[in-house]
Amino acid sequence: MELPKRKPTRLKNYDYSQNGAYFVTVCTVEKRHILSRIVGEGLCALPQNILMPIGKEIEKSIQFINENYQGVIIDKYVIMPNHIHLIVKLNDSGGRGNPPLQNVIGQLKSYVASKYPQPIWQRSFHDHVIRGENDYNKIWEYIDTNVSRWKDDCFYSAI
Repeated sequence: MELPKRKPTRLKNYDYSQNGAYFVTVCTVEKRHILSRIVGEGLCALPQNILMPIGKEIEKSIQFINENYQGVIIDKYVIMPNHIHLIVKLNDSGGRGNPPLQNVIGQLKSYVASKYPQPIWQRSFHDHVIRGENDYNKIWEYIDTNVSRWKDDCFYSAI
């Protein structure tokens, strides 16, 4: 039996280590709800996003990357029940070059996966090269309001 061919997820001939901003989405394996819980949804209550232990490890990993990777900033993120969204900015101002985006995301995924015996992440990740200030602002707002729109999210599923 021949396995299905996966579509390439990166832009062909694009250098993912060049300066720029990238919108990244990483999903859990089988879109399991293991990263956070969204509670308090209702007529009067604003939803709150409560991180589960794995979600807390993701937050630690993001902080580590921001503090230790020169030229790499995770500028905005949200940890949802079964996926995370990130704005990753690469800005090599020191002349040493940026790590490729896939290495940054791979580091985050590996660190978190090393803390737990069960598989956590879906293979690969989705990225979008942010093209300009309007694009950046739309993505920022999308991340900022993702919790309040959880039930309308394409990754939503009732448990």
